[in-house]
Amino acid sequence: MPHEIWRVNVQTQELRREPVPEAWQHWGGRGLIARILLDEVPPSADPLGPYNRLIFAPGLLGGHMLSSADRVSVGGKSPLTGTVKEANAGGQTGLALARLGIRALIVEDGAPEGLWVLHISAQGARFDPADDLSGLGVYETAARLRERYGKNIAAAVIGPAGERRMRAAAILHLDKDGVPGRASARGGLGALMGSRGLKAVVVDRQGGSPPPLADPEAFRSLQKRYNQALLAHPQTHTYHDYGTAAMVAMCNAFGGLPTRGFSQGQFEGADAIGGEALREMILARGGEGNPSHACMAGCIILCSNVFPDAGGRTVVSPLEYETIALMGSNLGLDDLETIARLNWHANDIGVDTIEVGAALGVAARGGLWSFGDGAAALGLMDEIRRATPLGRILGNGAVATGQAFGVLQVPAVKGQAIAAYDPRAIKGTGVTYATSPQGADHTAGLTIRAKIDHLKPEGQVAVSRRAQVAMAAYDTLGICIFAGFGLSTAPDLIPALLRARYGWEVGEDVLTRLGEGTIRLERAFNRRVGFGPADDRIPEWMTHEPLPPHHTVFDVPPDELDGIFADLGP
Repeated sequence: MPHEIWRVNVQTQELRREPVPEAWQHWGGRGLIARILLDEVPPSADPLGPYNRLIFAPGLLGGHMLSSADRVSVGGKSPLTGTVKEANAGGQTGLALARLGIRALIVEDGAPEGLWVLHISAQGARFDPADDLSGLGVYETAARLRERYGKNIAAAVIGPAGERRMRAAAILHLDKDGVPGRASARGGLGALMGSRGLKAVVVDRQGGSPPPLADPEAFRSLQKRYNQALLAHPQTHTYHDYGTAAMVAMCNAFGGLPTRGFSQGQFEGADAIGGEALREMILARGGEGNPSHACMAGCIILCSNVFPDAGGRTVVSPLEYETIALMGSNLGLDDLETIARLNWHANDIGVDTIEVGAALGVAARGGLWSFGDGAAALGLMDEIRRATPLGRILGNGAVATGQAFGVLQVPAVKGQAIAAYDPRAIKGTGVTYATSPQGADHTAGLTIRAKIDHLKPEGQVAVSRRAQVAMAAYDTLGICIFAGFGLSTAPDLIPALLRARYGWEVGEDVLTRLGEGTIRLERAFNRRVGFGPADDRIPEWMTHEPLPPHHTVFDVPPDELDGIFADLGP
């Protein structure tokens, strides 16, 4: 099945299937999104207006159930930041699109009348009325979609936050078990999907097939080597046993765990919400709980989990580090049960747990509620669900909340909330927050494992650049960050896989070329829409308010920030 670009116009409800343009041939995932935005979205386009694009793109290695390589990238001009935005996720959407031969699904034009499900299959695209799903949470919506279209569908779904165009709105994807727990969370892309009148994109891959291979025998041999490299790396086993929650102890030890509205870097309740406590609780409760769960078919890392209640019934899947930090320590909460229920509500409403967790922390700093009051935090989530005036403020993110309540200590870059690594204690990741075209996004280049003194400014720009280039490449390939550990021990695998998959003549430096090329495209788009060096900064208050316990500030020199990608163009 040849790769194509599928364009869907929501006003005319027409599908156009086009060959992949020559300039897009060597791009997928995040890199392809940047290329499309640069080619097709005018600089002045309103993120929620008709000239923006909503793009779904599997990575270059998607479609073959290569472990951790079937992620989907979703992108557009961000309703939250106004910049380029790509948010990738696991689940089944990427695999299903790739199996239908779709290199990118581009949703065009403004909102039609009513609410719709866009149904994609080998037969084409159609729009099914979805007014009966209006206002429903993501979980009930997913259940009805699976009842209506079958248990084996892939689907990307928004909740009421996306329908109401809240800037923290996310897009949730069904995992391999049909649970809508994998989020393209960052940048308000759920609001962009809502602006297109879409409650869901359903992908039925029946009739599809794995993408053609230039050298099938070589690809299968390389797939075995790839799996062996992943399984041989000790970090794979750490994530298998403890998931991303293992980062709680590590970040707390570095003094960079967001605590009580980013006012401290260590949390006295860290042990109660960390990876070991999470695993023990899941195992003790039994039932539907699972500490080692795969979010997508074919993954051998199994870093996800299913968190059960005391009776063994599922509360939420997964409960990840970012949520544990932003909705746990950042809110002064040391109870995994409460954090899991906050996570469930965020998923069901369809909002980013990082953005809303940061917003709740800002609200506590503003005196709206008290840190450590789990019932109050849950009540504020209900305000978002009901779209009260307060709920709309919180649902528009940390910056909007700070503006509404007069709080200066807002942890955000380019309008997007900082993730769960305080940049005053983990300064390389602070460089990433400041300089990534994506805004304050840890997945754009996390540096916590770099062999460097994280409290000193020296050398942080170099480690951030390496991490950013690698992650931009992985996001373009469709590969999960956790596969990078194994791949680091076998650097020849990526070029060999691309040769076997496409027959391309690529050099051993292809990962660097993909990463640098993606960042170059993204920076070009941001410069075109008016973002410059002055926007590539950590919040001012973090440069002069010391973070306990190390009492450091973010002090990487601005001229070093400005020079991080100087060789990639203005």
